[in-house]
Amino acid sequence: MLHWFTRLADWVTYSLLQLSPDTPLANGVHFFVEDTTKILVLLTTLIYVIAIVRAGLNPERVRYYLQGRRRFPGYLMGSVFGAVTPFCSCSSIPLFMGFVSARIPLGVTMAFLLTSPMINEIAVVLLTSLLGIRFTVIYVVIGMTLGIVGGFLMDRIRAERWLVPFLAQQYQSRETTEAIDYQPQAMTLKDRHQFALEETRTVVGRIWKWVFIGVGIGAFIHGFIPETWFQTYLGAGQWWTVPLASLAGIPLYVNATSVIPVMGSLLAKSVPLGTTLAFCMSAVAVSLPEFMMLKQVMQYRLLLMIAAYLLVAFCLVGWLFNAVNFL
Repeated sequence: MLHWFTRLADWVTYSLLQLSPDTPLANGVHFFVEDTTKILVLLTTLIYVIAIVRAGLNPERVRYYLQGRRRFPGYLMGSVFGAVTPFCSCSSIPLFMGFVSARIPLGVTMAFLLTSPMINEIAVVLLTSLLGIRFTVIYVVIGMTLGIVGGFLMDRIRAERWLVPFLAQQYQSRETTEAIDYQPQAMTLKDRHQFALEETRTVVGRIWKWVFIGVGIGAFIHGFIPETWFQTYLGAGQWWTVPLASLAGIPLYVNATSVIPVMGSLLAKSVPLGTTLAFCMSAVAVSLPEFMMLKQVMQYRLLLMIAAYLLVAFCLVGWLFNAVNFL
């Protein structure tokens, strides 16, 4: 299915607009068309499917399963699910919003959201061919650990308080519920369909414009920002290059698959492994377009906390890999 979006982007970029291949403008337009259509289709489809499921199941039972003694397995399940979904950061947001709308504990949804952009099966294969199986296993463990720890921290600080008001109120109503009714809601198929349509219209109507804005910024950066800048300023290996690399990755918009060749290029230019890793992890997990779209479901305070957690974690990982040879 995903190749349909690529074909559509090819047709718009090279046939309809007749742009020359391998030019910055063509790369940016192709990126914008492919990712905008992919995200909107995923957003619409997944929200509708999740709403259909929600209409027939009691959400209290799901939340009960993921709370209390089940919380840590929930973090692991969220992180594993994030690792096996082949999405970039912005493409994983529709699933994240579905989890939030179902009031699954925020820590579990955050474990998914943090892990998903950093790991997927294609990136694992490419990374194995580039740096070997030993490093790939270490990278996967680090990525999943960051997701699990991040989810745990979000629950410890009760971060659901800093979602947008209508979502925060749903989490607060969960806390005041004394009894849990495990009986499924009696709804006909037509009722479920109507419920799902309304839910989909509400969510998509709230976020579609931010998809265009966020992916537009990412497309501009993708097409016009040269990689040579990073090779020039991050190759010395001083301690401060790691936080600089982490910050430099924020404006970029790439997924774990496309960043692997960049990693190979930086390593070939003698950029230290830890610095390279900090840059690449930041580029896939702290992208500006992702945070612009997350602003629709989170307050600035929570966004800053997530960004700070990831940047500190990436710096620690980068310094560790610069100090110890894991290859």
